[in-house]
Parts: sequence; structure tokens; C-alpha cells
Amino acid sequence: MNPSPDSCFAAASHEIANPLLFAVLIGCSSLASALKVSLPLSTSGSTMSVSYAVDVAALLMLGPNETMIVAATSAWSQCTFRTKTRSAPHRTLFSMASLVLTVKAAGWTYGLLGGTTTALQFSLLAIPKPLVGAATTYFVCNTLLIATAIGLSTRQSIARVWNENFLWSAPSYFVGAGAAAIAATVIDRGGYWMASLAAAPLYLTYRTYKVYMGRIQDQQRHVVQVSDLHLATIEALALAIDAKDHTAQSHIRRVQVYAAGLARALGMPDTEIQGVKTAALLHDIGKLAVPEHILSKPGPLTHEEFQKIRIHPQVGAEIISGVPFPYPVAPLILSHHERWDGKGYPIGLKGEDIPLGARILSVVDYFDALMSERPYHKAMSLDDATGLLRQEMGKALDPRVVETFIDMYTTLAGEAEASQEPSRKLTRVPMHAPTAAPAVGLVNDSSATRTNVFQDIALAHREIYALYEIAQAMGSSLGVSDTMALISSKLSNIVPFSCCALFLYNDDTETLSCRFATGVESDVIQQLTIRNGHGLTGWVARNRRPLVNARPSTDLEAAGVASDRTSLQSALVCPLLFNERFIGTISVYHTEPSIYSDDHRRLLDRISEQAAAVIYNSIVFEQTQEDSLTDALTALPNTRYMFMHLTRELARADRLKSEVSLLVMDLDNFKDINDTYGHHVGDRALRDVAGVLRSGIRPYDICVRYAGDEFIVVLSGCGADEAERKRLELQRAVDILQFEASPGKMLALAISIGASVFPHDGDSYETLLATADSRMYRDKTRRKRGATGTHGGDLHATPVAATSLSDVDLQRAAVGVL
Repeated sequence: MNPSPDSCFAAASHEIANPLLFAVLIGCSSLASALKVSLPLSTSGSTMSVSYAVDVAALLMLGPNETMIVAATSAWSQCTFRTKTRSAPHRTLFSMASLVLTVKAAGWTYGLLGGTTTALQFSLLAIPKPLVGAATTYFVCNTLLIATAIGLSTRQSIARVWNENFLWSAPSYFVGAGAAAIAATVIDRGGYWMASLAAAPLYLTYRTYKVYMGRIQDQQRHVVQVSDLHLATIEALALAIDAKDHTAQSHIRRVQVYAAGLARALGMPDTEIQGVKTAALLHDIGKLAVPEHILSKPGPLTHEEFQKIRIHPQVGAEIISGVPFPYPVAPLILSHHERWDGKGYPIGLKGEDIPLGARILSVVDYFDALMSERPYHKAMSLDDATGLLRQEMGKALDPRVVETFIDMYTTLAGEAEASQEPSRKLTRVPMHAPTAAPAVGLVNDSSATRTNVFQDIALAHREIYALYEIAQAMGSSLGVSDTMALISSKLSNIVPFSCCALFLYNDDTETLSCRFATGVESDVIQQLTIRNGHGLTGWVARNRRPLVNARPSTDLEAAGVASDRTSLQSALVCPLLFNERFIGTISVYHTEPSIYSDDHRRLLDRISEQAAAVIYNSIVFEQTQEDSLTDALTALPNTRYMFMHLTRELARADRLKSEVSLLVMDLDNFKDINDTYGHHVGDRALRDVAGVLRSGIRPYDICVRYAGDEFIVVLSGCGADEAERKRLELQRAVDILQFEASPGKMLALAISIGASVFPHDGDSYETLLATADSRMYRDKTRRKRGATGTHGGDLHATPVAATSLSDVDLQRAAVGVL
């Protein structure tokens, strides 16, 4: 049989002694070339025919020159007829040339060993030695030339190709040579019809090899099917791991395509390329040993966390080392985090000591990580990513691999894009649609949709990470609004919403008021106050059960707000319960109708369970903080708050070169009210005066109950003239206040006020308070001197000596003892 990658060449022209015989041999050779079998080579497309027997017969009867033409014709026929694919011209020319050279070498060996043609009346008994020599030369030259071409084109060992694909066919060449010798002898004796019987052993040889090759091909198909099954199993598991680590199965597909293309471009053998492809699928399998919160941590890793990350190549290699792959995989997984400069892990290999496949994986995995959205960084642009690759050339990455990858990235990206749609899609159909809640919750049934299972895995991972983030965020703030802002920012990763709101329940009024809202129409939602049992929020408060896909307009209507213009179409509301006590609801709204499912309800319910205790503690904290800065009797800020505020305002005024005024006030004859009517009446008087003072100042000024019947007003940005006007205005407001001490008993109240201005009267609040306090006492003295008779009904003013304050009095005032 003549092996050929589908081609042949022609021999030089020569004078033909027997044209008829020459033509018959050409015809027989062309017919014999059709009896061919495919060689078990998956990439070469080579075939083998029995035409070599005709070539040997022509060599015996016509000589090597004419036989070269016969061989070239048979090679052309073999490459042209009965082929699955059209042979390339260069392959056909190579096949023809190789047979011409083979025939010439076989003819030279035949003549060298004493062989003669029929023209010289050779004897069958006289040619065994030259015939065996010619057959051996024909076999060796023909198969070696073809094996060389196949080995060079497929980057395989030539000796291995020849040994595995051609050595076994040697007996057929000697059988064909013997049949050719018998046919030549019979024809030389004139028995042309008897010579045709020599075709029988050739046909039997062809059928034997046909059956043998068929079995080999069946075995190869079985091996390929088993290999594909194993690879598909590995790929499915790798995709599941990748979906768990990232957001989709696209990462390892891209890495696999990039790595395989790069390995081919760098000249790796086919078996090693297969190893690179498998390693690309499994390179991160060792991350199964790394805790989830470390893999998904958005911030920098601690030293201990990084040590955990460093173990994953070794773990992955140990897992894979138990699988008997026919190509290296575990070494590539073990070394894919080694660095070109030797500073990588886990072993610290350097330069060429790192397997080429591992260097390829390092480049493509690093590049794809830069181009992808990860918890710890945003996706980079192509220019930024390639720029970073160039920066790492000679440091972390092999320069040759990086340059090759950048040069062929456009081609590889196209291949990766085409590979994103798997031929086998893993999907599931949800068992049921989201269920509706009773009462005011209106739910539209949604049709079942097919869900990619890898998306389910990714969503499950995101759910765990989001719950972990929310749990962390809950403990990082004490305020209700700050806590909800953190929760809502993390909640959007697993529960979609256009608006998120927190309603808190007031036991006294039995209403729920929106304490926090963010997103679409949050300004409207934040103004809502809903009675228990009304609207969505009120229904959840009464029944303590969540609502899914209810109408948000129901809440607006319950609060008396026009709902016809709202863009919110669906709502999910969950109760907040702490120690069996209802404290409020978390509500999420969306502009799309019926968007929420039972999974969303389950997640929000779980988050509500965690958030309830934190929000309750935040409420208690804020109430405690407010109580610590508020006077319980008048609800005015207390002294502590005043000093905090005054410190900020004086610093601001000093920085901006502006003024701040202080008004120190003392209620006149307040002791007489307490002594005559009781302290409870005095408390009412203080509350009424506090209300007058609070309503008489600007929203950004503060009025403080300093101590007893003393008040202080801080006026930001006010000079002396404006402070004096405000002093007189507040005194008049208190003077006209009608206070009913007892039924039918009206008392007129009065207040003394002293003012000081920063920075003219001092540059510290101690000095300012002392100055304003001294002026307040002078004002009180003047007002008492001007009083005639009684003041305030039965209450009589006691004259006070008009004495100036001593230095001791000023010092006492400076430390807050008025």
C-alpha cells in the first residue's frame, strides 16, 4: 500500500519500449489507488492504497524510469478520487514527488542487487534478492517521507509517527512485491489472463487492512468519546466552581480559549496543549479550601488571609494528581501563581524553571481578572489591562508569552466570544411561580422561565456574601439612618429595588412613620405616616407577615398622598420584630410590576430578622443620645449640647472672621412663682417661656436651658446691633405672654437679658458667658429699679441694691455658676 497525505509527483519522460503494457499498468495503478484505507491519524488526513504492488510490477517489467510516471499517476489518483475533502495542491505535489523518489531509489537498489527487467528475460528464481531489496527500499523511503511530513506538520516525533502508523504495514509491501513478481513472470511468458489472478492477494490485503483500520477507528472513536465524557465532567465541575467564585461561567471559558490559542502559537505539542486546556478549566479548583469571605472580600487581605489564599495552587495540584491524565495537568495548576522573577508561590520557581503551560495560565488568568468585575476591584479597560501586562513583563510574567498574547489578543477574543454559548445548556424550570400574599397584596402570576443552573450557583454565592456584608455593616454604625443606608447599599446585590424605606412604629399613636428612604420617589415616601392596619405597611404591622408584589400606591393612599402619579409598581414589605415586639417594617419598591419572588421575600425576611435587633438598638441609642443633649422639661438643648455647638460656631467664626452673639437670660421673680403656686406651675412657666424663646429665633440659632430659670441663646453671624435688637424683641415677647398660674389667675412674666459678641467681648465661651452674665444682672437691676409697685399680680418685687459685680462674681459666672 502507498501511504500518502493525498498527493504525488511526476517522473521525467523516457522512451517507452512497450506502450501498451505501459498504458495497462497506468490504468491498473489508478484503479489500485482507489483501494485505500485511512491511516489512524486525526490531523493528517493520510491514506494508504495497494497501488505499490502495481508500481513494483512496473519496475520489474518496464524499469524505474517508466515506473516513476506510473507511480506519479497513481499518487495523483489517490489524492483526487474518493476523498472526503479536497486535497491541497501542495499536498498532492508532495505525494507525487515522494513516490517518484521512492520508485527511483527502489529501482536503483533493484539494479544494484542484480535485478533485471523482462526485457532481459529475467527468471523468477533469480530475483528474490533484488526484489526483497527493492521492496524494502520502497517501504522505507515511502513511509519515511510521509512520516517526516506528518511529524513536521503536527509537531510530533517523526520516529514515533513512523513507528505507530507505518511499521505495522511492512508485511503488505513484501506480499505485494511477491504478487508483482508472479504477475511479471506470467506476463513475460504471455499469460496475461493468468496474471490477473495476482490481484486476489492484493484485494485480500486491502480487505484485511480495511477491517483492521475500521476496528482501530472504532477504538479511537470510543477513546475520544470517553475522553470527551471525562472532559465534559471536568468542565461541568469547573464551571460550577467558577460560578461559585465569580458571577458566571464565562471566566474559565475565556481563560481556556486564551490559553489554548497561546499554547499553539508558542509551538507546544498537541498533547501538552490539551493539558493546558484542562489545567485552564481546573486551575482554581484549590479555592475550595479557601473560606468564602476571603475570596469575596472587597478590601485588602490581611497577612493571615493572604496565607490562606496561597494554599490554593498546592491544594488544586494535590486534588488533580490523583487523576491519571495522559498529559501534564497538576504541574501547571501547582505553578500558575509562580512569578518570572522567582517571587511567586507556592515553590518560588523562576524563569524557564516554571512550566510553559503555567506561564501561559499566569498571563491569561491575570489578564482576564483585570478585565472582569470582581468584589475587590472594578473592571479595567483593554488599554489599561494591556498596559499593566507590559509593566509586569520580566517581573511577574514571561515577556515572550505577554508579547505573543498581546499580538494575537484580537483573534483570541473573537474565539472566546464565539465559545461563550455552550452546546449543552444546563437549565432548570422553577417548580412554581411566586405566590401571592393575602389582603391588600396584589400579585400577578408570572410564567415559569428557564434558569441557567450556573446562574443559580452564582446567585447562591452572592446571597451568602451579601448576607455576610450586611451582617458586617449592621455593626458598623449606631444611627438608624446610617445603619439603613449601609443595609440598603448591600441589599441591592440580592434584592432588586427602585426605592428602599424603613417605617418605625409608634406605640402611643399606633402609626408608622417613614424614618429612612432612598431611591426613586424617596422624598415622597419619607413623608408618609400610616395608621396601623391601613395600607401595605399597616397590614404588615397588624398581621406581622410579609407582603409580596403588592401595590405601592396603597401606602400612598393610606397616608393621604395622591397615588395616581407614582411610578412604583410593586412592593415587598417585611416586618421587623425584636423579642416578639413589632418595631417597624422594611419596604422595597420597584418600578416594574410583579418583580419580586418568594426567593426575594425569603432573603428580605432573613435580613429583617438580623436588622431588627440592630435597628432597635439604634433607636435606643439615638433616644439616649437625644436625652443626653436635651432638657427633659423644656425639650430645649441642654448645657452639654450648647458647649458642643458653641465650640464649633466660635471656631467657624474665627476662621471666617465673622461674629457670634450670646444672650444670657434669667426669668424675673421665678422663685416667687414656685413658692406661691408650686413647682409644677413653675415648670409650666418655664415650658411656656421656652416656647416663646424658641419661636423667636432663626432655625439655625439655638436656645438652651442653662440651669434653673436661666436660658442662653446663641446667634450665629450676629453683631452687637443685631444682638441688641434680638434682646429687646425677646423681652417684649415674654412681657406679652399671658401665663395662667391657676384657673382665672393670670400672671405677667418678665425676663432679664445680657448680650456679648465674639470676638469683641472675648475669644472664648467662658469670657463671653461671663460678660453676658454680668450685663444680664445689670439689666435685671435696671428693670427692678424701674418697676412701680407690684409686678405680676400678688407678687411683689424685692428691691435689689444697684451694686456692680465683683471679680469673684465674674469668675463664678465664667465657670457656669450664675
